Amino acid sequence: MRDDVLAHLHDILHAARAVKEFVADQSFEHYSGSEVLRSAVERKFEIMGEALNRINRDAPALLPQIRIYRDIISFRNILVHAYDAIDERIAWGVIQEDLDSLIQDVTRLLE
Repeated sequence: MRDDVLAHLHDILHAARAVKEFVADQSFEHYSGSEVLRSAVERKFEIMGEALNRINRDAPALLPQIRIYRDIISFRNILVHAYDAIDERIAWGVIQEDLDSLIQDVTRLLE
């Protein structure tokens, strides 16, 4: 695997783990009420989405091995281009329901 693709995978893994750490032991109410926490989480999703975009450019055959890559790229696009339409419940749902599978898939690819 190319070094730049490996770097993107590491960026995704680091960002996803950071999100998990940011929201550990937090409720949705705390998350939705904290601009600082939401901003930190959204920034990490932007990083994950951009890294996946770059993998798509450099090694597109790799992406199907990451189950939710389309969702993360789409969410990144919303964050960047439609920031005023962000629904905290969607971000919270991705964190609670999908982020673990992203971590698993990327970890497997890095092994």
